[in-house]
Amino acid sequence: MTTQPRRIGVAINPTASFGSTRAVGPMVLDALEQAGHRAVRLQEQTVGQLRSAVQTAIEAGLDALVVVGGDGMVSLAVEAVRDSGLPFGVVPSGTGNDIARGLGIPLGDPTAAIASLLRALEGEPRVIDAGTVTDGERTTWFVGAVSAGFDALVNERANRMRRPRGRSRYTIAILRELLALRARRYELTVDGAPETVDAVLLAVANNTSIGGGMLIAPQADLADGRFDLFVVAPVSRFRFLRLFPKVFSGAHTDLDIVRLSRVRSVSIAADGITAYADGERIGPLPVTIDVVPGALRVLA
Repeated sequence: MTTQPRRIGVAINPTASFGSTRAVGPMVLDALEQAGHRAVRLQEQTVGQLRSAVQTAIEAGLDALVVVGGDGMVSLAVEAVRDSGLPFGVVPSGTGNDIARGLGIPLGDPTAAIASLLRALEGEPRVIDAGTVTDGERTTWFVGAVSAGFDALVNERANRMRRPRGRSRYTIAILRELLALRARRYELTVDGAPETVDAVLLAVANNTSIGGGMLIAPQADLADGRFDLFVVAPVSRFRFLRLFPKVFSGAHTDLDIVRLSRVRSVSIAADGITAYADGERIGPLPVTIDVVPGALRVLA
């Protein structure tokens, strides 16, 4: 099948100018050009400048948008295309890459990921759900999950730390939060029904994983019109440490302290928690999270 030439924006993570992933963006641009497409390089010094450049390129006319990076870049793409129906793809080169993982895009192998993108351009885009999270002031779209428990606390601590850089910062943040581990009381409204729960972990997942491969909702389906509400009941630090590795394999789902339920809408209120969506900071609870079925078209 011959692919029709397209004008494709390629948004490259601003941090990709450094480190081992700096070659991935040029690889994507070259591959698209060699396949007969017109690739528009979108790379700026800051994320804010990149958002503006992507919006300008979309308004000028694109047939698709491709982002090179991790989940933060996917978030940028979703916010950019959500009102346009424009398909987007991702070539993963970040630290977490949970959304690419959920979409079945090869990880750790840019050549394979680019080949997957080129194949996707030959067919119809995949239609998946999105979610919205509203904190009273603004509404943010997401694909993966909203975190509002231990993992959100880890993100908040890690983002306050200046050193070290890279994933080791999150390891240190995890250890520090473990020392302070305690259950929080949450006021939830789940599909219109109010309830109170005590939990150490709480997330609303559209995708299977968060945090670079934590399979919190192994059965989650990106196209079923539902979220998976993930709640871990109060537990001692010792048992939490025993539970935590199970989350990476998905072996936690049968434990008596774990609750997984399919929902369409969740409001969450609790003291001292800042919500994160796909690793991006939303703001202090309360928030309301709603599914938007079939909202996105993805090259995957």
